[in-house]
Amino acid sequence: MIGRELRFESGTKLGKVSGLLHVPSNAKVLYLLAHGAGAGMRHPFMEEISALLASRSVATLRYQFPYMEAGRRRPDYPNVLKATVRGATAEAGRLVPDLPIIAGGRSMGGRMTSTAVAEKPLDGVRALVFLGFPLHPPQRPGVERAEHLSLVNLPMLFLQGTRDALCHLTLMGPVVDKLGTRARLHKVEGGDHSFKVLKRSGRTNPGVMSELAGTIADWACSL
Repeated sequence: MIGRELRFESGTKLGKVSGLLHVPSNAKVLYLLAHGAGAGMRHPFMEEISALLASRSVATLRYQFPYMEAGRRRPDYPNVLKATVRGATAEAGRLVPDLPIIAGGRSMGGRMTSTAVAEKPLDGVRALVFLGFPLHPPQRPGVERAEHLSLVNLPMLFLQGTRDALCHLTLMGPVVDKLGTRARLHKVEGGDHSFKVLKRSGRTNPGVMSELAGTIADWACSL
C-alpha cells in the first residue's frame, strides 16, 4: 500500500522522524499507529493492518520512533518515546483536522501512547487501541505495566492473542474489568504476541488480520 511519505518533528532533540499517512476517500476516523519495539512502521504487519483498515474506512498515520529512524536496535528512553507520540499526534491533527483520532499501536508503541495520555491528554485523541498490550516481560507475569491505565480517561480497546507470552489473559482480564465500561478486551483465539496462529488451530493468519481490522473499525466508527 502506497501512503504519503512524511517528515515531522519528533518533539525531542533527536530531530525529525518519518511517517506514512494513508487516508481512504471514505475515511471516518484516523488511527495513529505506533510500531513495536523490534520492528518499524514498514514491517509487514503494519503494512497489512493499515491496508485492511483503509478498506474499512479507517485512515492510518504510521510513524517511526527516533531509535528506529536512526537504525538502532535499542528503544529510546520513555521520555523520548512519549514525546514522539505527542509530536505524531500534533502532526495528525494538522494533516487531517476533520477526522477524529484514535491512537495506540503495536506492543510497546501502544503502551507508550497510553503512558503519555496518563501523564497529559493528547490533543484530539478520542480513544486508544492496543494491538497486543505488553502487560509483562516473557516468563515474568505481573500487572505493573498496566497501573497507569487507571489514569486514562478514554475508551480503550485491547486486542490480545490467547497465546501471547507477554500478556497472560488470566491477568489481563481483571485489569480490563477494573477499568470498567471505558475498556473492552477482544481475545484473538490462538494468536501469539504477533497474532500468528498455529496450523493445527484451523485458523489462518490472513483471517486473524481481517478479524483485527474489522474489530478496530467497528469499534472506532461506533464511538
